[in-house]
Amino acid sequence: MNKKILVIDDSATIRREVTTALVGFQVIEAADGLQGAEIIESDGDIALAICDVNMPNMTGIEMLERVHGNTANVDLKIIMLTTQGRPEFIKQARELGARAWVVKPFNPQQLLAATQKLTA
Repeated sequence: MNKKILVIDDSATIRREVTTALVGFQVIEAADGLQGAEIIESDGDIALAICDVNMPNMTGIEMLERVHGNTANVDLKIIMLTTQGRPEFIKQARELGARAWVVKPFNPQQLLAATQKLTA
């Protein structure tokens, strides 16, 4: 079975673009950090999450805190995919366990390669 990737972004267009880029993976989607955290907490088969930072209800940073604050999810690999490139956000995300930071607009081949590397 293909590895399951969770794409968390409030933009349906971005979710579609990421899904299209992730050839060979099973992709599920969440529209904000709260929905993403709930999916992660209820589905133990997620190999990787790709998450936006600026979203309604729960930001990507807040989602990282919640997900990695739970010992059951502490090893989940998360890539932040965002328009936000400020060093303080990147530092905070890395401290909370994000494995990579990709700035939009993203290169689909690079995102696929990063996903393949982190799920190998």
